[in-house]
Amino acid sequence: MANIDAVLFDFGGVFTLSPFTEFDAIGQRMGAKPGQIHEIMFGSYHEDGDHPWHQVERGEISLDECRSAILALAETQHGIALDIYEIFGAMPRDGGIRREFVDKVSELKARGLRRAIITNNVKEFADGWRSLLPVDDLFELVVDSCMVGLRKPNPKIFELTLDRMGIDDPSRAVFLDDFGANIDAARALGLQTVHVTDDIPAAIAELDALLS
Repeated sequence: MANIDAVLFDFGGVFTLSPFTEFDAIGQRMGAKPGQIHEIMFGSYHEDGDHPWHQVERGEISLDECRSAILALAETQHGIALDIYEIFGAMPRDGGIRREFVDKVSELKARGLRRAIITNNVKEFADGWRSLLPVDDLFELVVDSCMVGLRKPNPKIFELTLDRMGIDDPSRAVFLDDFGANIDAARALGLQTVHVTDDIPAAIAELDALLS
């Protein structure tokens, strides 16, 4: 196995708890079926498509435009009223930062390993998620989907990241994410991967094994 030069991290679901479970719980309290809120709000997260949420994560539309489109989609295709702002407003205010990963990035920095974030995100959320940890101190590069017009699992977002870091051999980088389709896309390009679950010590141990 090639030596690892860089560690690339997803943000939500790695440094924070995954929001998707909470979204479905809120939706069910509103009377939605299991999985229905996720389907309406986000479409298929196994692909990079034309759903309004995919468009807002690529920076093609504003969050307000995304809200209106999802309101219409929910009413016409599902017969329910769904305002994404109400869903977001019901989310817990605690970001649920996983200190284990923050400490791990600090350790990687001290060891001289290169570090980046690859996140599917929304322009209007930038100040919020960046306030949860010292992004600029911990990472040399942030590749934010809404700023580059690409989103996971499109392999081009991984290629862009490696190019910006000057890494020619994908096997010399490891990528951590909580979503299987993103892991599959990165692995298909030749990156080493760690699929993050709720077992954080196991994910860190898997990373350490790749770095040893």
